[in-house]
Amino acid sequence: AQYTDIVDPMDGSLMVKMPNTQSDELQPFVDSLAGVPKTGLHNAFKNPERFVQLGEVSHKAGAMLSDPDVAHFFTRCIQRVCPKSYAQAMGEVTVTAQFLKNFGGDGVRFMAQDFGVSGDHGGQHSRGFRWPYGPVALVSPFNFPLEIPGLQVMGAIFMGNKPCLKAASTVSLVMEQFLLMLHACGLPEDNVDLLHCGGRVMGEFIDRAPVRVTQFTGSSDIGEQLAVQTAGKIKLEDAGVD
Repeated sequence: AQYTDIVDPMDGSLMVKMPNTQSDELQPFVDSLAGVPKTGLHNAFKNPERFVQLGEVSHKAGAMLSDPDVAHFFTRCIQRVCPKSYAQAMGEVTVTAQFLKNFGGDGVRFMAQDFGVSGDHGGQHSRGFRWPYGPVALVSPFNFPLEIPGLQVMGAIFMGNKPCLKAASTVSLVMEQFLLMLHACGLPEDNVDLLHCGGRVMGEFIDRAPVRVTQFTGSSDIGEQLAVQTAGKIKLEDAGVD
């Protein structure tokens, strides 16, 4: 219902009206993560074909982001919302494209590989597996609109988690465009949620939703607030309190 005016940093004119989600509008986002089990959307035993699917998505996205026209678009998109030179903004695009290409093909599957250790007597053998957390949250900063949230979102998805991303409000336009590109490359639209909101509302979301881990990049003051909220939630869960 509400919007935040994002101004053009060059002349101060209105550039984008960004959705400003309020507390009473969070329920669809809470419900979305509530539907994700602790075992994630996939793991070594469940839906393993998604490792191959996501490897193909990463391959296509890396190639698309390396296309000169697409790379220029994202570079200028970053510049429109963040005070960076063309070379600095292009650096973010280049790193993100290389990351995506690194995980193309079998890269996602190999990242999730397990390990085995021989026992000390006949019939004994230890096997270790990497498991997702399931529903997770990501809070990213303004100074790297594409690289930081882009790598973190993809890493979360690769391992079977479903992330809800809150990018810094002034630069979330970049990740919105990045997710649209991923959808065009085959990423299912329900694999990640993008929440346009302020920090206080995101704190409420983390408190209400069944978020099992939060990846936060930003100022120490905000980080401490989120840590207090998360710590309190964990203590209640340990005590068997909903």
